[in-house]
Amino acid sequence: MDLTYILDRVNEPTVLVLGGLFVGVLFGAFAQQSRFCLRAAALEFSRRKPADRLPIWLLAFSSALLITQFLIHTGNIQASETRQLASPQSFSGALIGGLMFGTGMVLARGCASRLLVLSATGNLRALLSGLVFAVVAQASLRGSLKPVRDWLSGLWTTVEFGGNDLTSLFGITEVTTYLFGSLWLVAGFVLAWRVRNSVWRTAAAIGAGLAVPLALLFTTAMTRQAFDPVQVEGVTFTGPSADMLMLFLSSPSEGLDFNSGLVPGVFLGSFLAALLTRQLMLQGFESGRSMARYLTGAALMGFGGMLAGGCAVGAGITGASLFAATAWLTLCGIWFSAAVTDLLLEPRQIITSGQTT
Repeated sequence: MDLTYILDRVNEPTVLVLGGLFVGVLFGAFAQQSRFCLRAAALEFSRRKPADRLPIWLLAFSSALLITQFLIHTGNIQASETRQLASPQSFSGALIGGLMFGTGMVLARGCASRLLVLSATGNLRALLSGLVFAVVAQASLRGSLKPVRDWLSGLWTTVEFGGNDLTSLFGITEVTTYLFGSLWLVAGFVLAWRVRNSVWRTAAAIGAGLAVPLALLFTTAMTRQAFDPVQVEGVTFTGPSADMLMLFLSSPSEGLDFNSGLVPGVFLGSFLAALLTRQLMLQGFESGRSMARYLTGAALMGFGGMLAGGCAVGAGITGASLFAATAWLTLCGIWFSAAVTDLLLEPRQIITSGQTT
């Protein structure tokens, strides 16, 4: 990806923001149209009643993994410069954070990305929950919860394991990564056909997944062509949501980067998609008890996502596509705790109907 022409005419921070905005709009629009949601997919799987959400997640996940690995193997993405692989990560943080995030995701009825997408369509529950998520994430990153996060993160790190790149640690070949991704892609297509998902929703799911390698491709190109150092980034929402909160509270001219455009881009993309398809609708909390459940879940996701170093998308798709060990641990923790939380909350409904709430 040659950005020389643009960089000669626009300053680097602006190019990064515009790149993040573009990727965010694509992800937001496709996620809104496909109804991409890890929580719903995890509950369909745990209840052994696959419906329309599980194939959507599988298609987004597998398409992101396959294209990311292809771009890595062809030298277009510098995986070793991503945050997940360039610096030591925390196994204890990934496990504990993943378990907390999965529980919070079920309580809030959506992961961080889903809350952002829904808030753009008029869902006030998701909007308030997303704000609580961002506040707790910021407190965990730089505020009062940072000492607790640092302590938990330091219990077990990738330093003792020898690194965080599964392909290097276990000698996983290119062919193996392609076969692995293809297996889940085929599974997604088969399930989508069985539950009669529309062609458009299937295509939108793949589009949401492709936003991840696009982000990695763009930021890799910036690291090679920009004068100032640039972090290779995928699509993630915990850290960017916390930073976006502070951006609104401080000078907008400070600290502009790719993630500064990502979050508003997702909101804008979701809003435009809902507007064009007439899906905008104001929704609020049903009761005080419902509100307490949502906000508790959002707080758990805020701390858990920051502790784990990624959310359902940041770890579950971006990190997993890079074959980062901590990301896979986080993803497994999210799926496991989501299933357990759902069973504890609504055991009778699960046993009798098996339907996703």
